[in-house]
Amino acid sequence: MKALTSARTRREVLVGAAGFAAIVALPAGPLLASGSEVDELIKKVAGEKKVAEGRISLDLPNIAENGLVVPLNFDVESPMTAEDHVKVVHIFADGNPNPHVADYTFTPLSPKAAAQLRIRLAKTQTITALAVMSNGEIFSTRKEVKVTIGGCGG
Repeated sequence: MKALTSARTRREVLVGAAGFAAIVALPAGPLLASGSEVDELIKKVAGEKKVAEGRISLDLPNIAENGLVVPLNFDVESPMTAEDHVKVVHIFADGNPNPHVADYTFTPLSPKAAAQLRIRLAKTQTITALAVMSNGEIFSTRKEVKVTIGGCGG
């Protein structure tokens, strides 16, 4: 019977040390998005089209006492006809681990382009709503929400 030995090869030691270094180098908390990541997502949606202010309104609290449950309401001015309607609304948050919070799709059969939801915010951040219209126009609005207790691990 072969005796068990505790001797390791040089390769086993180096591989083990590299694995340990990789684990130690991981960040402690969740990685949070930045405003530039939201801008990149908006560019991805808009392409070369101009993004204008207006037609979409966001109803969010100025201060959220608990980031776990933040109410968000949006409404887009549109007659919701076959010729002029909202196709999709994108919601982005620049301080969450995933900045793309939600998408809402509408058709001319929708009575209005509006929705209510609750979102989770990790810290004080800016929420951006982007409305893509049937004629290709894109409208945007932003609002900062101050969070006193974080919801995404904060």
